[in-house]
Amino acid sequence: MSDRLLSVQGRIFDIQRFSTHDGPGIRTLVFLKGCPLRCRWCCNPESQSYEIQQMTQGGKTRTVGRDVTVGEVLAEVLRDRPYYSRSGGGVTLSGGESLGQPDFATALLAMCLKNGVNTAIETTGFAELDVIDRFLPLLDHVLMDIKHMDSRKHEQFTTRPNERILHNARHIAEHADHLIIRVPVIPTFNDTEAEIGDIAAFAASLPNVRELHLLPYHRMGRDKYTGLGRPYTLEEITPPSAEQMQRLLRVVESKGLTAHLGG
Repeated sequence: MSDRLLSVQGRIFDIQRFSTHDGPGIRTLVFLKGCPLRCRWCCNPESQSYEIQQMTQGGKTRTVGRDVTVGEVLAEVLRDRPYYSRSGGGVTLSGGESLGQPDFATALLAMCLKNGVNTAIETTGFAELDVIDRFLPLLDHVLMDIKHMDSRKHEQFTTRPNERILHNARHIAEHADHLIIRVPVIPTFNDTEAEIGDIAAFAASLPNVRELHLLPYHRMGRDKYTGLGRPYTLEEITPPSAEQMQRLLRVVESKGLTAHLGG
């Protein structure tokens, strides 16, 4: 069984070590290619297409995306196993959306668990329930985005409505060991107290959910759009102020949740 899992192939675009913002402790992030959403603010636009691409930054063109086996990625993950054990960390699958590569992602998670590595996933939650159910037994932590409660506005900014996401959030909350809701705070999209309050109220209604993390908008991925030959449609948007983020944190706390400001 292990040999078979180690040979499963998937497509990633990066592996980042020593992360401290994507689950508990020190973690290794594995970024998978492909996502069903096209969020306007996405800081990893190179993650959206499953195809291998060319991206130019700083006058240099590089290939984004490579095919790997579970065994190759696992070897990289296990390099930092001493740091995981000391900090309570592990591996986090990010993207893109790893629910879109279920064979590879679940094989990698299973092998991480077999080797005593704590597992987590960052997800949009946009997938069929049978796919999600393949992941849940293999995850110690789920970090799931809820971006807006209004489906029309959600689709306007992400290209997808939110009904499936909200339905899946409840299912994940009922079956996951640990679910944290995260909200990217995007001016003109969802940065009002009313909008964040609606999301927080929904999160508070989910069984076993106690935490909500607010992730303030930033422009760090803007140059990647140019490098991919794509327009950046939020060019005129400025990040929310520290004072505004504090107000929004208080809104979340008023719904009975523990609020955190993410990086």
